[in-house]
Amino acid sequence: MEGFRYKEYDGLGLAELVKKKEVHPKELVEEAITQIETKNPALNAVIHKMYEQARNTADKELTGAFAGVPMLLKDITQEIKGEPLTAGSRSLQAYQAKADSEYTRRLKEAGVVILGQTNVPEFALVAVTEPTHYGATKNPWNPFYTPGGSSGGSAAAVASGIVPIAGANDGGGSIRIPAAYCGLFGLKPTRGRTPVGPTYGRAWQGASVEHVLTKSVRDSAAMLDELRIHEKSAAFYAPPFEGNYLRACHTPLGQKLRIAYTTKSPIGTKLHPECESAVLKAAKMLEGMGHIVEEKEVPVDGQKIARSYLTMYFGETAAILTSLEETLGRKATMNDVEASTWLLGMLGRATTAEEFVLGLREWDKAAFQMECFHETYDMYVTPTTAFPPAKIGELEPTTSERLLMGTVSRLGLGSLLKRVGIVDQIAQKNLMRTPFTQLANLTGQPAMSLPLHRTSEGLPIGVQVMAAKGREDLLLQLAGEVEQSEHWLKVESCPPF
Repeated sequence: MEGFRYKEYDGLGLAELVKKKEVHPKELVEEAITQIETKNPALNAVIHKMYEQARNTADKELTGAFAGVPMLLKDITQEIKGEPLTAGSRSLQAYQAKADSEYTRRLKEAGVVILGQTNVPEFALVAVTEPTHYGATKNPWNPFYTPGGSSGGSAAAVASGIVPIAGANDGGGSIRIPAAYCGLFGLKPTRGRTPVGPTYGRAWQGASVEHVLTKSVRDSAAMLDELRIHEKSAAFYAPPFEGNYLRACHTPLGQKLRIAYTTKSPIGTKLHPECESAVLKAAKMLEGMGHIVEEKEVPVDGQKIARSYLTMYFGETAAILTSLEETLGRKATMNDVEASTWLLGMLGRATTAEEFVLGLREWDKAAFQMECFHETYDMYVTPTTAFPPAKIGELEPTTSERLLMGTVSRLGLGSLLKRVGIVDQIAQKNLMRTPFTQLANLTGQPAMSLPLHRTSEGLPIGVQVMAAKGREDLLLQLAGEVEQSEHWLKVESCPPF
């Protein structure tokens, strides 16, 4: 280990050292533990530690592409048998997983060593990681700012150098938003590409998919090779890909792509100049690489997409609150969860089955429109987010909003809120900072965030690239080329934390 600099390696780099017997998995585990103990008190990225389990795993004969590589999983859906999974909520603090999720099982087959779980907002419902139960996670680039959400704990852990890879999932931007805010690579795969079982056949009606947050493109690609699956319990299957994603990210494109881009918010809200600049720089870079780049918006009604997304969001929150009865042994009350979670659940209970079905039809309509769009354009480039990271606590409800939520919750006025147009107000407030990412979740397309810009304050900003369903390989090819350019933000330049 003499002269070994852990933070400089990505996951495959560490796995190669293990394979060559230049370092032992036990040494990597101890280094990762040191990183957690040194950095986590200030970051609050890791909320559950599994040190002894990790040490025991590192003593075994490990095989797989990531044999011996330390990793953290996200504290929602990524179940580890016998370990807690609280989803960031005090209501689930007594829950223990009865079995590994399929996602976890496949990671273990890939040889990773799991050291613990990362912080999430309650039930992964918002794009900042500030749960009441665990407290806020800080952005390693500047601890006064959020790392995003809902995979904010994972993003902070990777960006700070605690681990090279961490578990993540994305139901409305929860991989791409933290990637953008923390200077990481974040790929949301095609719907049905990665496992959701065995307990469920779909997550958020197919909007949410599992993957990872990484420092390097090749780690994300190699993990997708390990995770892709034709799952028995899955409600959706991705278009088949017979190739190798790791090979794809090292393969030059060898063709001119036709790329569309926009800097206009799909819901008509403002765009921060730094986020606009990031996309314009990316468009110029892509044109310089020989691609045909054209400013053009997609033929999708952004307001309808936002409303249909929120309809699902409300309904899923209501279902979560109902399902808590199994864990609590009684019906959940407003005292079991955060006030905003309870309000979202009330809006879900005030949503009719008709509204829910009509919302899903908008998803299918948008999916068809995007498939037609991609017959002309290989890729669609947008800002990942409309604003740079918010300050910690900046998006917390105001005192008057808290009073309103409490009154509405006690009186059960969810239906009244819907009648007076509160849903559109919630859409504006919740999605104003992140209006670009939901489309790919609802259509099922793959999308990635590339770390290509920093603000004048030194905060990372991402650029989103979408492709047609099943074309993760094309995204990874492009990302692999862009990663070698001077425009790529190196996570190693993140200030020491």
